[in-house]
Amino acid sequence: MEFLKLLEGVRSPFLDTLVGLITRLGEETIGVVILCAIFWCISKRIGYMIGVAYFLSGLTVQGMKIYFRIPRPWVADASLNPVPSALEASTGYSFPSGHTQSGAAVFGSLGVLLKQKPVKALCFLAVILVAFSRLYLGVHTPLDVIASLVISFLFIFVTMIVIKNDELNKKRELVVAIVMALYSVAVVVVAAVLYNNGAIEEVFISDCLKAAGAGIGFAVGTYIERVYIRFSEKSKNIVMQIVKFIIGIAGLLAFKEGLKLIIGTGLVVDTIRYFLTILWIVLIFPLIIKRFFEYNKPGKEEVE
Repeated sequence: MEFLKLLEGVRSPFLDTLVGLITRLGEETIGVVILCAIFWCISKRIGYMIGVAYFLSGLTVQGMKIYFRIPRPWVADASLNPVPSALEASTGYSFPSGHTQSGAAVFGSLGVLLKQKPVKALCFLAVILVAFSRLYLGVHTPLDVIASLVISFLFIFVTMIVIKNDELNKKRELVVAIVMALYSVAVVVVAAVLYNNGAIEEVFISDCLKAAGAGIGFAVGTYIERVYIRFSEKSKNIVMQIVKFIIGIAGLLAFKEGLKLIIGTGLVVDTIRYFLTILWIVLIFPLIIKRFFEYNKPGKEEVE
């Protein structure tokens, strides 16, 4: 807590704004948009590996939040004052840090997987800056961000070991999908048990169930795509790539936000909504890409 108080003492309106922008790199929306761009347009392999690490680490963090139920710094110590603008996105329990996990899973994966040293350095810098931003804003403790960094990089390296190459291996794809789906279900079970025992209120399990819905959607969708669909992220030219990305993001927003108008909100429907949203990213839109945007040079076989 003393370190947070030290950071509180050096705040200024300019730094508050700057760090507030940096911390957005760890928000769910940014992570998902980057994942979409990579998966649809740049490298399916890298996008898939980021997704595995991202969703498994996210499930772990959300599960730990409701299991340990550690309050936010300003709740534990009333003398601490977080930056007001950061409070809206700082819901739920404190340990571990969700923003740090998201930023580390996305940018950390890119830093590990990419070969260009300047890009690797920028990616790792983004991870450090997001983690530090949570401390500066006063919404997490050092333990919160360190735990998230460890969890995220653990899953990044496990993913690299399990998915050594992108050659089709139906047995491996099935095992990965089953593990992710069961892990998602396990988080739901933990949340349900804690809720039924009165250990946690309904509002605190919302993020857990969303993460579980997303995890199951990713597991089911990527298995079907990788084994049966196998679209190519390559398009004829950059214009087609841009058009493809814009259409994909429009569809993503339609699923994520538009479904609220159709099925409403709530614990169950939000879980379904996140399941369908991720299914759009990894299965439904790839089917559209394969039909309308995929490009293979004449005389050459598709290579993943």
